[in-house]
Amino acid sequence: MAINYRRLVAATLAMATLALGAQPSAAIDFTNAAFVQVAQGNASIPVGHLDFCRSRPAECQANATVEPAVSLTETNWQQLVSINAHFNQTIIPVTDEELYKVEEFWTYPTGGYGDCEDFVLAKRRALIEAGWSPSTLLIAVVRQSDGSGHAVLMVRTDRGDLVLDNQASAIRLWNETPYQYIKRQSQANAGQWVDMLDDRMTIVATSR
Repeated sequence: MAINYRRLVAATLAMATLALGAQPSAAIDFTNAAFVQVAQGNASIPVGHLDFCRSRPAECQANATVEPAVSLTETNWQQLVSINAHFNQTIIPVTDEELYKVEEFWTYPTGGYGDCEDFVLAKRRALIEAGWSPSTLLIAVVRQSDGSGHAVLMVRTDRGDLVLDNQASAIRLWNETPYQYIKRQSQANAGQWVDMLDDRMTIVATSR
């Protein structure tokens, strides 16, 4: 079914604006529920990402500049929607076991196939190449309602933490997705991770 992107843009921006209101970046309240909170100190690094960093150390370094949040405009929102849709529509989801005969292997999509981490890596790279700050593009590990692990791309904007997910066409605020958030990359260093504090009593249900 075709996606009405104009309607999607309006709906998501309206939702985010209601959460935060229009604020200059210096005045953003990062304690607002639209932003996921993180614990002090570093968390353990997912094994797949640790192996990825060993093979691609240039992609797992401290960020030269840390941008707290990108200012979300209609132009870069459209870019976000376009890149998310491109990979969701052109990459066929398969497990690492099916594709590489191993349990866990983080890499970029191969031959039009990949698992959730591969989608995330591809989207993150495309956005960086388009000029987005790496410090605002954070790989996040979440737990699905059935207890299984999953990875999404969390984009820190002045309207809140938006989630790009290969299992959903819509880009939503993190607290409007049906996941428990476990940990994500550090904004300061792409090779380090921090625990996320997701203490919501219930997880939001959403259609796929």
